[in-house]
Amino acid sequence: MALVPPSAAGPPLIAEIDMGASDLSSTVVRATVVQASTVFYDTPATLDKAERLIAEAASYGAQIVVFPEAFIGGYPRGSTFGITLGNRTAKGKEEFRRYHASAIDVPGPEVDRLAALAGKYKIYLVMGAIERSGYTLYCSVLFFDSQGQYLGKHRKLMPTGLERAIWGFGDGSTIPVYETPIGKIGALICWENRMPLLRTAMYGKGIEIYCAPTADAREVWQASMTHIALEGGCFVLSANQFCRRNDYPPPPDYVFVAAAEEPSPDTVVCAGGSVIISPSGQVLAGPNYEGEALISADLDLGEVVRAKFDFDVVGHYSRPEVLSLTVKDHPQNPVSFTSTARTESTPK
Repeated sequence: MALVPPSAAGPPLIAEIDMGASDLSSTVVRATVVQASTVFYDTPATLDKAERLIAEAASYGAQIVVFPEAFIGGYPRGSTFGITLGNRTAKGKEEFRRYHASAIDVPGPEVDRLAALAGKYKIYLVMGAIERSGYTLYCSVLFFDSQGQYLGKHRKLMPTGLERAIWGFGDGSTIPVYETPIGKIGALICWENRMPLLRTAMYGKGIEIYCAPTADAREVWQASMTHIALEGGCFVLSANQFCRRNDYPPPPDYVFVAAAEEPSPDTVVCAGGSVIISPSGQVLAGPNYEGEALISADLDLGEVVRAKFDFDVVGHYSRPEVLSLTVKDHPQNPVSFTSTARTESTPK
């Protein structure tokens, strides 16, 4: 599927930066962020779309491909799920049932398919998904390597606003940074990126390719992304959906309750703004507000070292005798079972 802005024709919109030749001790990685919409309430179709996008990104030489927040399962923009303080409607509960049905189990068949796609196209894949764990949903990021292996996940630690009513809260056991041949890769989701202590935990794990799937299309988001790149001395890859009202089911199946009036089918409801930024704060590709797109840049990992010569936030620029952070990285389980061997006495 060719991805083009609504008003343009021709090949996909590709914003690419050639950072030039690097010395032999540096690694240069081609990164692509995907700016595209979910097929809402249709997870099989969303997975098919993901494959087309991955194949297209791989054809341009991508080695790592980052998808937006909640790409699989969908970001329920404009919906309130019938929630008011002290009350939930029957219609809202049915909306949640459908949304729950669109989520995926981790592990599960959809995860297996994504792993196979990563292996088929030889890419590292960072995928935003709504994860179903029993009857609770989590906004998660799934990680896959280029050999087709599922590496693990990050669950959004702090959902924002009304998200807290539909998504569970992650814990410190799912804030990984994976050491790979193309760099140390991790992710935080949307407004988690505004949490200084959580960012510091990622820096403490040595993150080099910092993925920031989001649903925030405002211009002010760019300031946060630039700050993180400078603060962490890392590449920042931020992926957001670009979607119009007609990318969601039509009313009455799906209603944009939060809008003053129901948007017209071609109204842009999320404008994208996906971007790639270097450790020096240079915008390498994007931000794009024009339509669905693949946005790519070459990452010279030598830039990480050069940036940290100036400022290493958890190294020479830290003051651990004054300021320190403790991260509780074990799972927080609501129920634990302890089994003991049953001792049977022998009658005498």
